[in-house]
Amino acid sequence: MTDSGTLPVEGWLVRLRDCTLADADMLDEWNRNKDVGSFNDFGSRQPVPREVLANGTLRNERNGSLIIERLPEGEPVGTIGWRLVSVYGPSPMSDALQIGIELVPAARGQGLGVEAQRLVADYLFASTSVNRVEASTDIDNLAEQRALEKAGFRREGVVRGAQFRADAHHDLVLYARLRTD
Repeated sequence: MTDSGTLPVEGWLVRLRDCTLADADMLDEWNRNKDVGSFNDFGSRQPVPREVLANGTLRNERNGSLIIERLPEGEPVGTIGWRLVSVYGPSPMSDALQIGIELVPAARGQGLGVEAQRLVADYLFASTSVNRVEASTDIDNLAEQRALEKAGFRREGVVRGAQFRADAHHDLVLYARLRTD
């Protein structure tokens, strides 16, 4: 396994790497395919910003997105991303990073998401100063709840009516890993 403070990050089952311009058409197709993210139906999405990819990566100090590749063949099977959340207080020391994952249907149920979420949390702790990496999932998404727990995240509770998706408000289950976990 590689050092988790640099990219790519590699585990036993998956590698996390930067998105490239060569990935743009695949990412747009995944964004159009509702089967890729059945609990992520937020309506139409913007095309992948090719001008950004032509000049760099899809990550900065506030958010990021990486490709998940199945090992050993290197087949792309999904994306994992993060965004800065500043809801726990005005001090930047209270900021957290919230992660989200999407896997193609054929890659689910094999431990790939578990390892990807563990690796991205390790990477974020190694490359930022945040104390908290969190994730939330639909209350009915039991597979993702199990995956987060296997990846070392702790269930913290239910956030009622927090997410508007698929034309309705949904309850979310909140999970987190702390730097000290």
